[in-house]
This record gives sequence, structure tokens and C-alpha cells, in this order.
Amino acid sequence: MRLRAYLPSLAALAILVCIAIVVGRGYSGGVLSADWIDREVRGQGGSGELLFVVVGAFATALAVPRSVVSFLGGYAFGFVQGAALALLAETIGCAIAFVCARGFARRAVRERMGARVRRLDAFLAANPFSMTLLVRLLPVGNNFATNLAAGVSRVGALPFLLGTLAGYAPKTVVWALAGSGVEAGASLRVAIAALVLVGSGAIGVWLYRRYRHGRSLGVEVEKTL
Repeated sequence: MRLRAYLPSLAALAILVCIAIVVGRGYSGGVLSADWIDREVRGQGGSGELLFVVVGAFATALAVPRSVVSFLGGYAFGFVQGAALALLAETIGCAIAFVCARGFARRAVRERMGARVRRLDAFLAANPFSMTLLVRLLPVGNNFATNLAAGVSRVGALPFLLGTLAGYAPKTVVWALAGSGVEAGASLRVAIAALVLVGSGAIGVWLYRRYRHGRSLGVEVEKTL
């Protein structure tokens, strides 16, 4: 068999090794908190930025809410840089979960999430980038479950990750904006962030109703929307 056939499994193995290193060095305890940011990230230059991205990526891959990563990105680096680094970390985290599911957890994910995988596969099949973007803009749904389900579906990695990057951006910007206003006490920033959060969710709902063309993500989503 060609080496290409082994790439997903090799990538998954590399990811597990990285996780072991992170845990072994003690980065798993007390991370992604304001105290940790102040102690390990702020004022550390490039090494602090890299540490934030690495820890944020693995945290996202392990189902830590993206809002935490985005908020602390804004808190640590300010609005623009914080949003950019958080978005990078979150997209890498999505890729980690996607690759792990596709590389070695396909059977386990299908056994536990068979119906969700089939729905997501059918929903994304026609236009993976656009429909992934739509899914990410919705104010409902489980981000971690979506990553795993997509990993064992037929959807290509590149359009799924690009759609995720674009769809993650609004909420990442919102939470980074909120985080950047904490120290300054900028209540206006937090209010604007809340409005943008509601607005991006409303756009996602509108797009879902307009462009799903009879496809559905499930009864639980339909009831919510």
C-alpha cells in the first residue's frame, strides 16, 4: 500500500504524542484561566503566543468551549491579535479532532454517532464549504460532535476546515472583543460583542432555512430553530 494510505493514522499518532507531551509537562493543570495567561503567556513574546495556540488547539480538540479560548485570547493579546491567535488555535483544534476520528476512531465514532454522521454527511455533501460555513454560524449544535462526525463522513478535509475557519470567525471575534475589554472595563465593547453574537446566530438560522433544500441536521436542531 502507498504511504498516503497511512497518513491519517500517522497524523493521529503524532497528535496523541503531542497531547502526552503537553500533559507530561504539566500544561493540563490550571490552563486556560486568567491566572495561567498572566503567568505563562503574557509578556513571553513568541513563546507565549505559541504556547497559547498549542494549548488552545488541544483544548478545542478535547471539547473545551471555543468561547473560553477566544475570550482569553482577547484578554492576553488584545482584540486583533487575540482574535487571530484564538481563531488559529480553534481551527487547528477542529483539524485535530477531525484527523483523529478519520485516522483511528472511525468505527467507534460511527457506532456512537451513526445517525448524526449520516445526517451531517447528507447535509454537507453537495457543497461542503458553504454548508459547513452555515453549520458553524448556527447558534445551536455541538462543535465537538460535529468535528468527529465530519471526520468519519465523506466530506473532504480542506473544504470542511476552510468552512470552519470562516464560520468560526464571527464568534471568535465577539469573544475576543469581550476579553480585550475586561481590564479596561469597556462595557461598550462587551455590549457590542453581545449584539454581534446574536446577529451572527440570526444569520446562521436564516441561511439554514433558506438554503438547506430539504436537508436536515436533525429534529433537535429543527425544534430549536
